[in-house]
Amino acid sequence: MAFDSIQLEVFKHRFAAVAEEMGAVLRKASFSPNIKERRDFSCAVFDAHCKMIAQAAHIPVHLGSMPLSVKAAVQAFPHGLEPGDMVILNDPFMGGTHLPDITLVSPVYLAPLESGHSELFGYVASRAHHADVGGMSPGSMPVAQEIYQEGLIIPPIKIMQAGSLKDEIINLLLANVRTPRERLGDLRAQIAANQRGEHRLVEMVSSFGRELVKTFMADLLDYTEAMTRELIRTLPNGRYAFQDFLDNDGVTDSRIPIQTTITIHEDTAQVDFTGSAPQQRGSINAVYAITLSAVYYVFRCLLGLDVPNNEGCLAPIEVIVPPSSVVNACHPAPVAGGNVETSQRIVDVLLGALAQAAPGRIPAASQGTMNNITIGGAGDQGPFAYYETIGGGMGALPGQNGGSAVHSHMTNTLNTPVEALEYAYPLKVQRYEIRRGSGGGGKFRGGDGIQRDIQVLCDAQVTLLTERRSTQPYGLDGGELGKPGENCILRGGTQIPIAGKGSYELMAGDILSIRTPGGGGYGQPEKPKDPA
Repeated sequence: MAFDSIQLEVFKHRFAAVAEEMGAVLRKASFSPNIKERRDFSCAVFDAHCKMIAQAAHIPVHLGSMPLSVKAAVQAFPHGLEPGDMVILNDPFMGGTHLPDITLVSPVYLAPLESGHSELFGYVASRAHHADVGGMSPGSMPVAQEIYQEGLIIPPIKIMQAGSLKDEIINLLLANVRTPRERLGDLRAQIAANQRGEHRLVEMVSSFGRELVKTFMADLLDYTEAMTRELIRTLPNGRYAFQDFLDNDGVTDSRIPIQTTITIHEDTAQVDFTGSAPQQRGSINAVYAITLSAVYYVFRCLLGLDVPNNEGCLAPIEVIVPPSSVVNACHPAPVAGGNVETSQRIVDVLLGALAQAAPGRIPAASQGTMNNITIGGAGDQGPFAYYETIGGGMGALPGQNGGSAVHSHMTNTLNTPVEALEYAYPLKVQRYEIRRGSGGGGKFRGGDGIQRDIQVLCDAQVTLLTERRSTQPYGLDGGELGKPGENCILRGGTQIPIAGKGSYELMAGDILSIRTPGGGGYGQPEKPKDPA
C-alpha cells in the first residue's frame, strides 16, 4: 500500500493538533484541580463512521474506550444528531470506563452543499474525570458492591440541542453531586473543548477541501494498521501465556487471577483472557472497553512514537474476553476500580506474555496501581471532594533503570502540586518524597515509589482503591520484585495500618500516609567484586 509520506505526516499532526488544542481549552477553562492540574482528561477526533482518527497524548486507558462511547452516543439517536447537538454519557456498559469519567460527543457538520443539506463530516469527543458524581462516598470511587452505589449513571442524552444548553439536564446532574459549582465549571470547560474541536475541523476542511481531508483520514487508519501488522510480523509465531493477580476486591481477601494468552500468527495477534477470574463482588471489575484499551496501549507502545494514535492499531488484533469475568463485567457490577487498578494488572499480564515473544524489548512490571485516594467532607468553605492518583516506581528496562516517582502505563496524569492542593482543600501535605529502596534490585534497578502524607484539617471521609499491597511487581530476566505499597493513618503519634481498599473516617489532625510500590528489576544483580 503506497502512501504520500510527507502529506500523511502533515495531516497526522494536523488531526492530533485538533485534539491537543481541545485539551488545552479543557484544562485552562476547568475548575477542579483534578482536571486543571493533574490533566485527567482525553480528547479525540473521529470520522463520520465513529472511527478514531486521532487522540491527543492524554490518558492511555481512554484509547480503546472512547470510540465505543462515541458509537453508543450515535446509536442512541437513530435519526441522527443535528448541528449544534452535544451528547453526554458516562455509562461504563456503553463504552465508558467508570462513572466519574464523563464523555461529551459532538457531531461536526460542514457548510451546506448545493443540495442545501449540511454534511456530517465526523465527531469530536472529550472525556474528563469529575472529582465527584454522587454515590455512597465523596469522590465517587467507593468499595461498592453494585454500580448504583458508585454514583449517577448517565445514559446517552443531549446536553445541548441546536446549540442551546439544556438547563433541565444540567440541573438534574448538579442535584446529584456534592460539589455542584465545580462540576458545572468542568462541564462548561468540556463543552468549550468540543466546540473548539468542531471549529478546527471545519477550518481544516475549508483550507484543504473535504475530499482531501477525508482521504487522509482513511489513509491514516490504513497506515497505522499496516505498521501494526508489520510489528506483529517481527514477533515469532507461537502462543505466549502469563498470569498475575490482583490483591483482592475489597470485599474478600482472596487474590484474583488475570490470565492472558497471546497467539501470534504472521501479521495478526489473538489476545485471549480465558482463565481470568469471574466477575467479583467488589468494585475492581473492568468492562470490555477497559480491557480493549489495555490491549491497544501495549501494542501501541511497541509501535513507537511516530505511528498515529488511531483505531487502525486494533484492526489486526482479535481480543477474546469471557463474559461476566473480571475483565468483561456485566451490569450491574461495580466498576470504579476496574478502570484504574484492574487496567494496570491487565497491562502487567500482557507485557509478561510479550516478554516471552520479544525478549530484550519489554520492561519489568511497574508499580501496577494508581493508588487512588478520595477525601471528602465539609470544610469552612463548604463541601469538598479531593481525588488523586499517586505515582510510583517504573519497571526497569533492558539497559536502563526504571524511573522513580512517576505515573506509568494506563495513567498519564500529573500530580496535584502541594500549593494547589492546599489552596483548594482543607488539607495539608506533611511529607512528599521518594520512597528510597522500594524498587527491585537487578542489573538495572526498578524505580522507587513515593511517600505522600496528607493531613486533614477537618473531619473527613477517605476512600482508598490501591493495589500491590500484598502482591509485588515482577522482575524480568532475573531481576528482583519491587516492594509492595503500604497505607496507614497517623493519629496522635500512633501508626495504624489500613487495608489497600476501604473507606475510613478521619478526625481533624489525622494524617493519611500512602507509600507506593517500586518497580521490578531487570537482569541478575551483579555480584560484588572480591576485595582481594
